[in-house]
Amino acid sequence: AHFFILAMDLHTLLEKTIAGLGYELVELEFPSGGRLLRVFIDRPEKSGGIDVEDCATVSHQLSRLLEVENVDYDRLEVSSPGLDRLLGKEADFTRFAGQEIKLKLRMPLNGRRNFQGTLLGVQEGKVRLRLKPDDADHPDAAQNVALASTGGEVGLEFDNIEKARLAPDFGGRPAKRRGR
Repeated sequence: AHFFILAMDLHTLLEKTIAGLGYELVELEFPSGGRLLRVFIDRPEKSGGIDVEDCATVSHQLSRLLEVENVDYDRLEVSSPGLDRLLGKEADFTRFAGQEIKLKLRMPLNGRRNFQGTLLGVQEGKVRLRLKPDDADHPDAAQNVALASTGGEVGLEFDNIEKARLAPDFGGRPAKRRGR
């Protein structure tokens, strides 16, 4: 429990510092018991994404901050969020409308927690999703049939979303994240 509280405080601290540099904290990971800190950053207004200079700038600033705050860690990694970036803020679901996403709910809807489809944006506090057509072998095919009466679209409560990521299509092969 102590580490969780520390992690939440650290997340807030890093988020403010990164925002002060003009970037956005997309994701913070603590693999291997917190000895490694992985920070994924973005800069929404910058075309072309995050480059090496962006990562170096943020890494230098965070290293100094972590030293001042006496945070015990072995290594810091700062990188771009990747093509399958995490969607966490409501603004992310508006920004990436039109793209394919995968998401998991905290509490099931019609017995289903996992959804994939085209993100349509946010409307009245609900994330709108056009469901990806299932093939006959897909385990969620029955639930999709039940939702077909909505025209293949579904509204999911933002607060019920446990995790959501972009799901880029690489010629029919799903993107795989290393170390996940």
